[in-house]
Amino acid sequence: MSHPFLLLRFAPRRFIAVATVLASSLLLAGCAAAVPLTPAADATNVACADVIVHLPSTVADEYSRETNAQATGAWGDPAAVLLHCGVPVPTPTTLPCLNINGIDWIEDDSDAPTYRYTTYGRDPAIEVVIDSEAVSGSTALVDVANAVGYVPATGACVGAEDVQLPTDGATTAP
Repeated sequence: MSHPFLLLRFAPRRFIAVATVLASSLLLAGCAAAVPLTPAADATNVACADVIVHLPSTVADEYSRETNAQATGAWGDPAAVLLHCGVPVPTPTTLPCLNINGIDWIEDDSDAPTYRYTTYGRDPAIEVVIDSEAVSGSTALVDVANAVGYVPATGACVGAEDVQLPTDGATTAP
């Protein structure tokens, strides 16, 4: 019976070189570079830590990626979903507001097919940027809703139908 190490001693150098290159390639394949992001202004907010530790490992069927910035998340290779916690809290806007799984999101489609969703009525605010050519925006927002819910809601979106107008004919200036 021959010993496995004796077989390597007699193996051709070419085989050893190919085996070394193959082994190195396999090791490096698992080492994807971190997604370069810039932290939001309020990324050090304690509430952001609660969000980040509860982020899912997959969003819209894309696996999470390492990022190089505090309070961020990324999914997909190339990254199709990006998350920043600690962005400026939005003020009232005329942009559409969606409620997905109890989270209000302001939708900005000015860079379509890249969509930017920012939480409304939560401080710190969370922004999710989605490449809609790669993933479903609604699926991505559903997938991050649990983690985002760790920032308590302090307000909600309202529409024109929610505004009460004076009934006595009087108008008031703001």
